[in-house]
Amino acid sequence: MSTPGSPYLTGNSVADERAAAAPAATADAARTGAPKASAPATGWSPAGVRSRNWARLPLGLIIPAILLAAWQVASSTGLFSVVQLPPPAMVLGAAGELLGRGELGTHIAISTQRVLIGFLIGAALGLILGATVGLSRVADALLAPTIGALRAVPSLAWVPLLILWLKIGEDSKVTLIIIGAFFPVFTTVSLALRHVDRNLVEAARAFGLKGVRLLTTVQLPAVVPAVFSGLRLALAQAWLFLVAAELIASSMGLGFLLIDSQNNGRTDRLFLAIVLLAVIGKLTDALLGLAEKWAVKRWA
Repeated sequence: MSTPGSPYLTGNSVADERAAAAPAATADAARTGAPKASAPATGWSPAGVRSRNWARLPLGLIIPAILLAAWQVASSTGLFSVVQLPPPAMVLGAAGELLGRGELGTHIAISTQRVLIGFLIGAALGLILGATVGLSRVADALLAPTIGALRAVPSLAWVPLLILWLKIGEDSKVTLIIIGAFFPVFTTVSLALRHVDRNLVEAARAFGLKGVRLLTTVQLPAVVPAVFSGLRLALAQAWLFLVAAELIASSMGLGFLLIDSQNNGRTDRLFLAIVLLAVIGKLTDALLGLAEKWAVKRWA
């Protein structure tokens, strides 16, 4: 056994000395400026502000406020004429005029109804056919080329054909919106289902799930975020196709208001129609976003 100060140390004594020195080395490192764990972001940091839901609305209103101010400056300084760019107050006055005559609410209600009906039917068809193509190689080979070709047809190209087939009426307008809403949902659902984890599917099949039960219990919940991405694109597309739909001899609706204002030289009403389409489109998208959050928590 070695004595203190002896030049000969056993293996056990060396290990003991290293173990005793470790806490001291750790303490020295802490005193000499070892990196410390960063403190969590406070509510006043950029990360803290972004993490709070109450901050999203004020931040989102910054750009619209800047655009509104630039609009007012451009119209009041004579950079554009009143015909080219009416001031915001004139557009607001046009809204009050139509509201007082009871026309504005009717325009909004009719357009919203057309969009919602077309969106719901188009999204349902896109979900069904997208799931069929995404889950079946035979259906993919049979349907995907034709649907891909039809997707490339511009919206206005369908207008004369729909008038010929469905005449002038609600059916032709809603059908055009259905066409616009169908393709985004079909594309996203079919592509997402092709990339579902095969191990997950095989495990579900081992528990006896197949067919529709397998689709609704395992495969669709696995692609919920992709499905809602397609739905939000489809809703935006439905609003885009609305204007083309209301070119089909409409007498009411925001698309009609847009075209009628252009024909009559009412630029203030034209801007009003554009602003209303943007605001209502954003509101419907926000409602769909809330449904997406609920669905992701529920199934994803």
